[in-house]
Amino acid sequence: MEKFITLTDTAVPLEIENVDTDQIIPARFLKATDKSGFGENLFRDWRFDSNDEPNPEFALNKSEYKGAILVAGDNFGCGSSREHAAWAIKAYGFKVVVSSYFADIFKGNALNNGLLPVQVSPKFLELLFIEITKDPSVEIKVDLEAQEISIPKKDISESFDIDPYKKTCMINGFDDIDFLVSKLDAIKEFETKRSQKLQATKPL
Repeated sequence: MEKFITLTDTAVPLEIENVDTDQIIPARFLKATDKSGFGENLFRDWRFDSNDEPNPEFALNKSEYKGAILVAGDNFGCGSSREHAAWAIKAYGFKVVVSSYFADIFKGNALNNGLLPVQVSPKFLELLFIEITKDPSVEIKVDLEAQEISIPKKDISESFDIDPYKKTCMINGFDDIDFLVSKLDAIKEFETKRSQKLQATKPL
């Protein structure tokens, strides 16, 4: 996976609560078994109308909003446990999703696919929506090492929590297997010492 340490970018505001995984990637697009092509169908039924024409009122279709940060309403990623939702968001180009609450399974799927879910307080989320709507060019900084999200221009910031193991994986660009491989020397050393200890305690 791609390493993630810090990101400073503009954001797309999706001021909708209870966005479920079927809205993120509709079920009819789940036939593929690899991650390619999902980005083009992200929020498909909101981005396009019944004639398959772009909906000009939807945030992702507004030219003023762009960037690798998606700022979403409360309870993002609820519904079914499909991992494809994280695939679609990542494939579209987002690297961070900000919300005041994430469904646990979605959060896990996001972290497993190199997509950082940043959970903030409802008050801070409201501030983000206000600032982005007022000035779509405003930049948001996400510092994973410091576990802080901020609007540098406004001197507004808040800390966020993340599982220490997942933080290590994201900073190093590891998936679960990569992490185990990175510990291979330590594992071999432990097994060698363990074997030597067992040999030493065997009766003659």
